[in-house]
Amino acid sequence: MARWCYRHRLVVLLLWVGALFGLGFSASTAGTNYANVFSLPDTDSKSAYDLMEKAFPNTSGDTDTVVWKVDEGSVRDQAVRDRIRPVLDDIAKMPGVGAVASPYDARGAAQVSRDGTIAYAQVTFVKRANEVPKELVQDVVDTAQGADRAGLQVELGGQAIQRVQEPPQGLSEGVGIVAAAIVLFLAFGSFFAMTLPIAIAVFGVGTGLFATQLLSHTTDVPDIAPLLASLIGLGVGIDYALFIVTRHRRGIQQGLEPEEAAVTALNTSGRAVLFAGGTVCIALAGMLVTRLRFLDGVVIGTSLTVVLSVLAATTLLPALLGFLGPRVLSRRQRRRLAAQGPEPEGASGLAARWSTVVEKRPRRIAALALVFMAVLAVPVLSLRLGATDQGNDDGSTTTRKAYDLLAEGFGPGFNGPLQVVTEGGETSALVKGLEDTPGVARVAALPPAQGVTVIQVVPTTSPQSVETDRLIDRLRDDVVPAAGVEAHVGGVTAVSKDFSTVTGDRLPLFIATIIGLGFLLLLVAFRSLVVPLTAALMNLIAAAASFGVLVAIFQWGWGLELLGLGKEGPINAFLPVIMLSLLFGLSMDYQVFLVSRMHEEWVHTRDNARAVRVGLAETSRVINSAALIMVCVFMAFVLSGDSGAAVAGVGLAAAVALDAFILRTALVPAAMHLLGDSNWWLPKGLEKRLPHLAVEPKEEAAPSPEARAGGGPASAVHGFVRTADGEPVAGAAVTLLSGGGRQLDRVESLADGSYIVSVPAPGTYLLATTAPTYGSRARQVVVGEGPLVYDVELVEGEVDAVN
Repeated sequence: MARWCYRHRLVVLLLWVGALFGLGFSASTAGTNYANVFSLPDTDSKSAYDLMEKAFPNTSGDTDTVVWKVDEGSVRDQAVRDRIRPVLDDIAKMPGVGAVASPYDARGAAQVSRDGTIAYAQVTFVKRANEVPKELVQDVVDTAQGADRAGLQVELGGQAIQRVQEPPQGLSEGVGIVAAAIVLFLAFGSFFAMTLPIAIAVFGVGTGLFATQLLSHTTDVPDIAPLLASLIGLGVGIDYALFIVTRHRRGIQQGLEPEEAAVTALNTSGRAVLFAGGTVCIALAGMLVTRLRFLDGVVIGTSLTVVLSVLAATTLLPALLGFLGPRVLSRRQRRRLAAQGPEPEGASGLAARWSTVVEKRPRRIAALALVFMAVLAVPVLSLRLGATDQGNDDGSTTTRKAYDLLAEGFGPGFNGPLQVVTEGGETSALVKGLEDTPGVARVAALPPAQGVTVIQVVPTTSPQSVETDRLIDRLRDDVVPAAGVEAHVGGVTAVSKDFSTVTGDRLPLFIATIIGLGFLLLLVAFRSLVVPLTAALMNLIAAAASFGVLVAIFQWGWGLELLGLGKEGPINAFLPVIMLSLLFGLSMDYQVFLVSRMHEEWVHTRDNARAVRVGLAETSRVINSAALIMVCVFMAFVLSGDSGAAVAGVGLAAAVALDAFILRTALVPAAMHLLGDSNWWLPKGLEKRLPHLAVEPKEEAAPSPEARAGGGPASAVHGFVRTADGEPVAGAAVTLLSGGGRQLDRVESLADGSYIVSVPAPGTYLLATTAPTYGSRARQVVVGEGPLVYDVELVEGEVDAVN
């Protein structure tokens, strides 16, 4: 497939451009129909909601609030009335506004605070918040704030108002792409190479978002889904392309033609990309076991974007590589290739030196990494799930100011009233019981409608406080049963509490599901029990540490002002499920890229120390570059204006940084060195029953019996293993491998450094030499009809790969 896409690159490019613009045109024509469906079957708040919907079926429009405060006098003063009334009348006349409830109307006395300094009006739109045109909302804001003057403060709150405060759509994505482009340019040193991962991400995310927008007309997709889809899509799209382009560039530098380098890159790194994309989708699909309908649309949007990003990386990328040819290298690299010829295979520099350090001191490095992660995980013990509201907005926003004014004038519980809903029966005893309940500030029973009575209960504490949660429990467990009626406690605050409870109860099943699926995938891919067990443990460590960072920042408020993200509060109940899905998927990506290279080396040499050393030396640099890009992309979502996306962005940025820079670079290889050959242990009975899933390309067949005719080796390779100073290296392992990596012979050098390996037939082979103190080296050797003399020089800190 890679070869076909490379040779038919114009066709592939036109197909992708057509798909992007076709989906974009269709999506813009159809518009959006996102819907936040918090369906919680078998919960008390859901029963209350159903009764309220029966009694008030035509109250689906969004209700927002205009709040004003005077510094002196009262809001009832004639001067204030003359300034506010015309404003409210103008808002009521706007097309799309259903009604305006003013405190200056006959029944508006309750909308003025006891001290008379604060009042509010309720603006009810005819549509839901996400359907109200932003132009209308902005007109309401401008008209209301036009009454603001010295001594009179006017602010607005509500979901529709919050939407017009958000930064321009695409700002966070744009900042993330620019940051990623800078990292890519520094990594590649080539403008053309830099643009490839960016282009793949744009096509993958663009088609994914447009497709999700179209799907919102056929199924319930929450409005946070496209934000999360673009967040994860940009990250994986750039990363997957980065892995493939890195392998392609290395192939060209080693002397391959651009087409062969592209085919080889797709046949190696491309396979890992397919596998990694599959693991991300499986981790995302794990959210379905929670049976929370709100998350179904998130799964659809994010999974679709990941699939399209993988498809772009495996089809569009080889086509773009065909257009660039050797220009995927920088000018300096092309000049060096022309002057000095192909570079030898292998890894050197900082990555190779660090790999050698990990091999020499695995216990110390593992202990330090574990202690560091454990310290970061301590705050997770204080994790409290809940729901953020406009009280968590930045202090400079009008929604936060309106929230604070309402809390000041009418009590902190006014922003999150409870609704006690009952159908039929006498409610006087219930109202009396509610009024006598500690923690209740006000109780107001609305006139019955359709046989349903709604009693408004305003707590004395804020919607996010623990005391409000306890009040809800007290009402449900004690007050309502004592009144002798069947009633249900609902409202936004009660729904948030039930959502947190349900999420917390189902979280263990969800974690067990995604860990179990990841374990099975890695078991099949790497034919090992220890590797998937290690990966599962590392994922749990990464999750605990990243949630510890989240709690410290967003719940304790450490550094929150620095990020400009408002006020501390509980962690949104849906975030652990979404974050764990994304985190486990991305962690599995890095595990696949790291261990697949180790497994490839293990299959070739059966030397665990060499396999871990080479795998880390070859992949750590690209994994760290990929992680740095993801951190930039995720942190850019702090600018999105959506608190959920901002928290997810910070959490995922922390998780990816810890996973790549601490776990995959230090703890995983150190643990694998300590475990030794048991890393690759699998019971023979299980080996026979497992299906085969090829993460690495198929190996070449062993030389045929005809090639061995004559009863002995056709030839041999012999020589000496020495250091750079000419000193002999005794006990060095010298391995002869076929072009596909199959081990043909293996010996150890003698005291004088001499060795000899048998060659089955003339041809091109790989000669790999390794010694614990001096690193390793692998070179191609061409053997003719007679023996070949080949001396090997080992340099400390240098790691060559067997490819």
